[in-house]
This record gives sequence, C-alpha cells and structure tokens, in this order.
Amino acid sequence: MKTPKRIQPLVDEGLVDEVISQLMSGKEATVYVVRCGEDIRCAKVYKEAEKRSFKQAVVYQEGRKVRNSRRARAMEKGSKFGREQMEEAWQSAEVDALFRLADAGVRVPTPFGCFDGVLLMELVTDSEGHVAPRLNDVSFSAEQAIHDHGLVMIYVKRMLCAGLVHGDLSEFNVLVDANGPVIIDLPQAVDAAANNHAKWMLERDVNNMTQYYAQYAPELLKTQYAKEMWALFEAGQLKADTPLTGKFTEVLVDADVNSVLDEIQAAYDEAQERKLRLQEANENY
Repeated sequence: MKTPKRIQPLVDEGLVDEVISQLMSGKEATVYVVRCGEDIRCAKVYKEAEKRSFKQAVVYQEGRKVRNSRRARAMEKGSKFGREQMEEAWQSAEVDALFRLADAGVRVPTPFGCFDGVLLMELVTDSEGHVAPRLNDVSFSAEQAIHDHGLVMIYVKRMLCAGLVHGDLSEFNVLVDANGPVIIDLPQAVDAAANNHAKWMLERDVNNMTQYYAQYAPELLKTQYAKEMWALFEAGQLKADTPLTGKFTEVLVDADVNSVLDEIQAAYDEAQERKLRLQEANENY
C-alpha cells in the first residue's frame, strides 16, 4: 500500500522498509502492519490532538511528571509550545508504560521506540501467525474464562505495583494469542499514587474485565479484586507476588452520634455568641 505521510520519515531513515496494510483505526491512533528488515511489526501513528476522539485527556494526565521546568510551565500556560509538549508527553507515555510494564512481568507488546509520533512495536499474532484477535472477538469455556480472568487480574496487580493504572482497560484493549491475554493501548495510563482518579479508574478497569469474562463464568461477578488490590496498595502491602483472593470485607466503623451532635451544638452556640457580640457592638456604636 502507499506509505502514509507520517511513516515516510521512518522509511527514509531505514527504520521501516515497507507498509503492508492498515490494521485498525481507533479513537487515538491508526495502526499499520509494517516490515522492518525480516521482521513484521506494528506502526502506531498517533492522531493529532484536535483529531482524537479520546475524552477527558486532562483527567488522565493529572500527576504526570515533567522533568524540564520550562516544558512544565509551557504546558500549564497552554501556549503553542506547551501544547506541542503535551502532545509529545501523551505519545511518550505509552512507550514508557510499555517498557515499565514489560519489566514488571505484564504481557504487553514489545516496544521498539517512538519516532516523530509513530510507535514501532511487536505485532502480536496467534498460533498460526495471523494478527491476534481482540478479546471481544473470542469465546471461552467457563474454565478458560476463569483462568484468563485470573491472568488479567495478575497483570493489573503488577501494573499497580509498578505504579500504573491502565485507565481504559476493556475487552477492546486486550489481545489474545496462543499464551493468553496481552494488554494493549496505554497512552492514557495514569500514575497510581499521583492521580486522584486512580482508584475509580482501577475499579472500572477491573469491573470491565470481570463483567466480560463473567459472560462465560457468572461466578466471577462475586469477586472484588479491585477493592482488595487498592486496600493492599494503600497500606503499602501490595507486592508483585502477593496472592489475591478476590475477596474483600468492608470495615465499617459505627459513627459516634453523640459526639457529632455535641460538635453541632458547640458550633451553634459559638454562632449565637458571635451574633450577640455583633448586636452589642452595634448598639454601643
């Protein structure tokens, strides 16, 4: 096929030899199958910010650290340079996350680098060498669904241990090869400790995956992996090898009603005293 304009610089530099086909076009990027020497890989071409349909980008970028103070100030001001830096940070976030998660034992496509907004990475294939299907295109037995759900929970746990939450995990962002699930699409990955929305994003990720696999194994709906993981994470007790049970008991503390009423009464009394002092001051004036 004709080489897309954004990939041409990689061809000129010898990083890509041939664009074979377009694999998919999504809300944030278009992915192509390319040949790099003897290897067949993916080239993910990120769409420009105004052309992306991914919503709430600011929510996902909260807590991301920018080492260069000039870049950070420009991003805060929203200048042209700042917008360019935000775009670069958005793109590099996926590369950083892929390397970080691969080191943490999470199954993700192997990244080879990001060049001018084009991410080169492994093409995940099935046992016959064809492009691996997305999870939403795969059917399971109850036993296999429980097994693969367990693997995904382990990957989510390892991600959290590495300080990241996927933020957009669903059956559309998981591929299935001969060895099971592979997590993809990570430009919106959030910092688990620095992003105020990390907890509910984790819960949404886990719930999305659980509900999908529960189509084949309904008993999975009873699990509470997100709450279990987050409680351990907050307590500093979550490790990559921490066994998960999927069970979680809410610790409910009974409210001390009398103390609450005493505080309300004290605040009321203080307000009344302040009101009287103001009245006396006005009368004396």
